[in-house]
Amino acid sequence: MSASDRLRICEGVEIPLAELRWRFSRSGGPGGQHVNRAATRVELLFDLAGSPSLSEEQRARLLGRLRGHLSRDGVLRLVCQTHRSQKQNRQEAIARLVALLRAGLRRPRPRRPTRPTRASRERRLAAKRRRSQLKRLRRFRPDDDS
Repeated sequence: MSASDRLRICEGVEIPLAELRWRFSRSGGPGGQHVNRAATRVELLFDLAGSPSLSEEQRARLLGRLRGHLSRDGVLRLVCQTHRSQKQNRQEAIARLVALLRAGLRRPRPRRPTRPTRASRERRLAAKRRRSQLKRLRRFRPDDDS
């Protein structure tokens, strides 16, 4: 398989174009006769759950992160109909797929726990004292009845 037959997602992750399924239909909206006759709307389907190109770790990370984009059986579906030509819509769908998979595979930087500074602790306590004083002044005292 040559490099042109594979879709490069990031370092070490390539997906064969044969794993992508395409569906085409007529796009909606204005456009006259062209829109009524040409199947320019593109639907890209990628079986994320069953892809042999991904390792178990990559698959688990993507299934967790992209769960809002997936069907019940783990198929990622992207629809593109912004352009007037099928070719441009195909290119945009591939670009969206690559961006989505890249973002899903990116490892988040580990959070380094920090402690509040002395000044911020003092500001917090001062604010709590002011709030407490305000509430204390609002209290109803029966002997103040005028």
